[in-house]
Amino acid sequence: MRTSELHVLPCGDHAILVELDDLEDVLALNAALRDHEPPGLVDVVPAAETLLITFDPGVTSARRLTDDLARLPGERPATDEPPLVEIPARYDGPDVDAVADAAGLSAAEVVRRHAGGTYTVAFTGFAPGFAYLTGLDPRLVLPRRETPRTRVPAGSVAIADRYTGVYPRSGPGGWHLLGHTDAVLWDLDRTPPAALLPGTRVRFTEAPA
Repeated sequence: MRTSELHVLPCGDHAILVELDDLEDVLALNAALRDHEPPGLVDVVPAAETLLITFDPGVTSARRLTDDLARLPGERPATDEPPLVEIPARYDGPDVDAVADAAGLSAAEVVRRHAGGTYTVAFTGFAPGFAYLTGLDPRLVLPRRETPRTRVPAGSVAIADRYTGVYPRSGPGGWHLLGHTDAVLWDLDRTPPAALLPGTRVRFTEAPA
């Protein structure tokens, strides 16, 4: 990884923001930082095209950390697989038929394609514990609903754009609801509270409706 490939911006006295070309580059750099943590690193917060890196200024500096990033290997070892989390889901959501119509598929095929995928947590946001999962079947890639719902039940399994995810708590939302799960994805009594961290692989297992 060469320094010329990195666009690094300072963020206060103890953070830098790395701007990258796309989500795939974000995931690659995030994985490299997990595998080869530079001295002084405190936290890494990935987003769609950026990576916010906080550091301990008593140990390192923005310039030194940028140099450390440039020396990271570009690829992970082939045998180093991220953890896998399986989430049981009942595909009884109110938008299954609408998604099927929009995608030109049967409802059963929508379920088969969604449950058959292996996803990766790209980043988290929107609400505590909400993970944006990449790896959605291209036939299921749809824009958000034109009219968001004022309340989406906790545990709702949903899709929007090229992502799928689970609403960890009830609240407003504009994603298409395919089903729901009883899995607890955000628990303040757990360490860490979020069950799905960036880089984690996820599979949905179809449970009886």
